[in-house]
Amino acid sequence: MLHALIMAGGAGTRFWPKSRIALPKQLLSFGSNHTLLQQAVNRLTPAVATENISIITNQKLVETIRQQVPQLSAEAVIGEPAKKDTAPCIALAAALIAEDDPNATMIVMPSDHIIQPVEAFQQAILKAVDLVHQNPTSLITFGITPDRPAETYGYIQSGNELSAGVFEVQQFKEKPAAKLAQQYLQEGSYYWNSGIFVWQVGTILDALEETRPDIIKHINMIIRHRHQKDFNDVLAREFSAIRGTSIDYAVMEQYEPVLMIEAPFQWDDIGSWQALSRIFPTDANNNTILSKHVGIDTFDSVIQSSSDHLIATIGVKNMIIVHTDDATLVANKDDEESVRKLTEILKSNGTEAYL
Repeated sequence: MLHALIMAGGAGTRFWPKSRIALPKQLLSFGSNHTLLQQAVNRLTPAVATENISIITNQKLVETIRQQVPQLSAEAVIGEPAKKDTAPCIALAAALIAEDDPNATMIVMPSDHIIQPVEAFQQAILKAVDLVHQNPTSLITFGITPDRPAETYGYIQSGNELSAGVFEVQQFKEKPAAKLAQQYLQEGSYYWNSGIFVWQVGTILDALEETRPDIIKHINMIIRHRHQKDFNDVLAREFSAIRGTSIDYAVMEQYEPVLMIEAPFQWDDIGSWQALSRIFPTDANNNTILSKHVGIDTFDSVIQSSSDHLIATIGVKNMIIVHTDDATLVANKDDEESVRKLTEILKSNGTEAYL
């Protein structure tokens, strides 16, 4: 049977001030009637039955997420007692699925990507599922054909093409500097790492047992208490004791065989305000306007307001301007990483209420 895990624990700090601790990026909508999380759930069906979709998130977000996706059972939304990165998250979900369905195939995907069209995504998922059935010990990932030398994504170097759009993975690459990213783009054998995976639950658990038995030890203890009264206490104790790491470090970079499907869908991880310029139409001056706005000599900027608030600009170029009810961000468009640094300052100087 086909199951899906949506990972929804991110903080989305680069989208401050719209993104907050209690309402991070994945729980926000960007020019849509649905939040990013709701879109993630919707794009899985009907390929995955609703009762086979689970979400793992920050423990503090569980109730908010349950309200956003009422079509899922309350038990399908699981709160992590501590942030431990993707490997423990995936291990927990795989072990829970395997207890009920040891032969299950599992899709893993983040909650905060924009993927279009949905039909192409579903076709790609079903192709991956067929590939797993043919190669049950393989781990499948999706590579995104790059259209620019991005420095903010990890890369996958493809190897032999086994069939149309299916490649052996030669190696995974960390986020590159600008010059190396340009080289990857020119070579043509490098893809962006989408962070979307398909595999059999038994295969990923065996792989983690081989590379990170300490994680599996804690996860097994949690599973043994699944139907007992002390489950939440055991989950908090054992999960918090795990030494966290990403699934890329823990498994993908050292496992064989890893296969990559060239993604037939459009993808954006919408990692920062600048991403909105790629997703939404721009005006004649290359501005992305998501608010009431009047401007003179305003160019190449992202302007957003979450209320019925007019933003007026004069002589502005290459800026991010975001207005919320209690905070306003004005930043250089090319210095978005400093937004994350700004949230750290807010934590340390007594103004964490704005987070």
